[in-house]
Amino acid sequence: MFSRRAFLARSVAAGAGAMLVRRARADEVPPIVRPKLNSARPTHTGAGTPSLVTPNGATMPFRITNGVKEFHLVAEPVEREFAEGMTVKCWGYNGQTPGPTIEVTQGERVRLFVTNRLPEHTSVHWHGLFIPCGMDGVTGLTQTGIQPGETWIYEFTIPDQHGTFMYHPHADEMTQMAFGMMGFFIVHPKDPPRLAIDRDFAIMLHNWAVHPGTYRPDPAVMVDFNMWTFNSRVFPGTEHLVVRTGDRVRVRFGNLSMWNHPIHVHGHAWKVVATDGGQIPEAGQWPETTVLVPVGTTRDVEFIADNPGDWALHCHMSHHTMNAMAHGIANTVGVDQGGVEQKIQSLLPGYMAMGRNGMAEMQGMAEHMPGPANTLPMMMGNGQFGEIEMGGMFTVLKVRDDITSYEDPGWYKFPEGSVARKADS
Repeated sequence: MFSRRAFLARSVAAGAGAMLVRRARADEVPPIVRPKLNSARPTHTGAGTPSLVTPNGATMPFRITNGVKEFHLVAEPVEREFAEGMTVKCWGYNGQTPGPTIEVTQGERVRLFVTNRLPEHTSVHWHGLFIPCGMDGVTGLTQTGIQPGETWIYEFTIPDQHGTFMYHPHADEMTQMAFGMMGFFIVHPKDPPRLAIDRDFAIMLHNWAVHPGTYRPDPAVMVDFNMWTFNSRVFPGTEHLVVRTGDRVRVRFGNLSMWNHPIHVHGHAWKVVATDGGQIPEAGQWPETTVLVPVGTTRDVEFIADNPGDWALHCHMSHHTMNAMAHGIANTVGVDQGGVEQKIQSLLPGYMAMGRNGMAEMQGMAEHMPGPANTLPMMMGNGQFGEIEMGGMFTVLKVRDDITSYEDPGWYKFPEGSVARKADS
């Protein structure tokens, strides 16, 4: 059985590389690579070990130097389109938020170069990995901060653990994580799993405070967030998850936001098979349609996609599936605002009273009541039956029979007589 004591003993015995993070020499630093989003989208369509997909994201390139797998992370300001019509000035890695997904295998030696192009110091913590303390990336505790313009090296051997882990700063977290500095660190097992995975997705959950009409997140907000994202995108900007009927699907959720998220899937039940603390024995797994992903954790779920259709996958906190949520507004449900609306329109042309008969009238409101610049409607997106009343943490699981690739197949073609209909008079 693996133990931390055994791991530390092996690490000391190996003795390869420094046990403390250090500054890099100029001749050591590999070139900066900013991978294109979904630049390695897989076409794998058969059973086996698939490529990992980070929807609306990318996988981090690497090079091998004397048997060591090397990565180069660049902490820097980035611009991220949350959905069409809204671009946010964030911080991230290699031009992205979340940063590109790092993939390694149990037992590999890795060397991670971190260049700081932020206006303040930073560090990188490898969340959930049992590595030597000097590589843990906590400023003041295990290292000094990486100053602007510096490149530092983290180097360690991947321990006998596999699963979904994360990376993020442990320096001015209030600002740096609020601005989007985070990413996945995936450790694949040396031996293939007993049950082969056909589709493997990684989705980072996050919250933001981007006040209407602004472009930069507000790091001082602790509770009243108004944007909720899957991989720093909101619906309908979130990429759909396409699978074939009968596929075994794994979805890895990471949560470095400041809220817990109950993620719900329609049409299927999944089992939690792993956390960032390790794999869960089969005897400890049970089926459910909603998995709670607490703050600072990961959850790996698996299921068989055995129910064809277009299925919602979303956070089940209702306000987490909306955009640009406002707080402290008077409750106007049931209130006749007709006269008030006309008076206000004389002073503010285009004003629209909202909420007398519920909130549905706010759906797509940008189409008939312009909002501030760079601000999305609360609900947006269209399906084959009309407007989809969602935003934020929402996407679509598309399960299809006999597809030949995992490109988006469009909307589901419902068999005749299988759609709900209006009752005859």
